[in-house]
Amino acid sequence: MRIGSGFDVHQLATGRPLIIGGVRLEHEKGLLGHSDADVLIHALMDAILGALALGDIGEHFPSDDRRYLNADSMALLAEVVKMMERAGYSIGNADLTIIAEKPKMAPHILSMRQRIAAALKTEINCISVKATTTERLGFIGNAEGIAAFASVLLEETKGGKK
Repeated sequence: MRIGSGFDVHQLATGRPLIIGGVRLEHEKGLLGHSDADVLIHALMDAILGALALGDIGEHFPSDDRRYLNADSMALLAEVVKMMERAGYSIGNADLTIIAEKPKMAPHILSMRQRIAAALKTEINCISVKATTTERLGFIGNAEGIAAFASVLLEETKGGKK
């Protein structure tokens, strides 16, 4: 087994869609970034890459590469899943936390879990998505940005490499 953790944060900005966990949320602002800036999926990808000792998403999908301009983070996650499978691992479980003052995440958590489970080729009961606030403290509390943490457990698949 291997364990990985990931963290990501993005600034909120007008004129951008808000996509978190592969789900588009209705909100007056979206996350600013080179790709679609899906903070939760970015933290998840970093956790998987970290567990595999393969660096981080910036190494694999650099922000100065025009191929990734406005890229769908779920498509990038599919590439990370291929790396994981080539290395001989699958997801044991993933525990993900969104940190945002608004919008409220609760109505979207199930959809996020479903999208992420499908992308990771696992059951929904292996994917936890939670949300919290910073009690109006700091840039997240002032609704200037959104952050996410991810922890994953990877299990070696039959015939996998170490």
